[in-house]
Amino acid sequence: MDISLFDYDLPQELIAQSPADQRDHSRLLVVNKKEKTYEDKMFYDIVDYLHEGDVLVRNNTKVIPSRLLGFKETGAHCELLLLNESKEEKDVWDCLARPGKAIRPGTKIIFGDGKLVATCIARKEDGIKSFKFDYDGVFMEILEELGHMPLPPYIKKQNENNDRYQTVYAKEEGSAAAPTAGFHFTDETFEHLKAKGVEILDITLTIGLGTFKPVSETDVDKHIMHSEEYEITQDVADKLNKAKDEHRRIIAVGTTSVRTLEANMTKYGKITATRESTDIFIKPGYKWKI
Repeated sequence: MDISLFDYDLPQELIAQSPADQRDHSRLLVVNKKEKTYEDKMFYDIVDYLHEGDVLVRNNTKVIPSRLLGFKETGAHCELLLLNESKEEKDVWDCLARPGKAIRPGTKIIFGDGKLVATCIARKEDGIKSFKFDYDGVFMEILEELGHMPLPPYIKKQNENNDRYQTVYAKEEGSAAAPTAGFHFTDETFEHLKAKGVEILDITLTIGLGTFKPVSETDVDKHIMHSEEYEITQDVADKLNKAKDEHRRIIAVGTTSVRTLEANMTKYGKITATRESTDIFIKPGYKWKI
């Protein structure tokens, strides 16, 4: 399947550079596949399209301000994007680095007048480098002070309010990017949905390199997805299986929720409580499991 089949021309001037004043006042396109019709709505109208008994599955991952801007000891500017912390060694992180070729094992990068120092200790595949971080205090607190939100490349301006690059239900820290499909939900929207009888369930998929790595292959089938860790609790698994047995609609908020459910269902045949990794790649021709 040639990658050119997925080309889509989106004019630069049509890409919003800042969020709407109110989350649920973004526009909503409603596609009726059966009737082949389109409707322009506001996001708060989504309540009208969900019904009693529906299950809404959302990814409650929380973005860390993982973009760090610093200097080498020579004074040259450098940038790191933290992807994930090593499970074997504390304060060792896999990162994307810029400029990549200029950063080799042994290179030190200084952030915040020395409050945080990163030393490159290894080169890995896909342009990833491992860094050991040295600091005094609590790492996440320092990151909150010095780090920036890792915005997509088509957003040119950093928003002053980092909370707008989180969903209102963000809970489990660790992602290098946000599950953006959930940005437009508000607490009020969820209250309306619950009052209508919609069940809301949380799963967690920690978003990593897969979001940032471009498809470099001409043939999409040759592209290898970077694995990401996910978790489904027993309570959520039980509720999802019950909904499926009762033929109720299960509606995933965004691609990360879809990947989590489909990876789990593909492996186990039913939704199963687990914490593990997935590199599932969903493309045309895929048969939906849940």
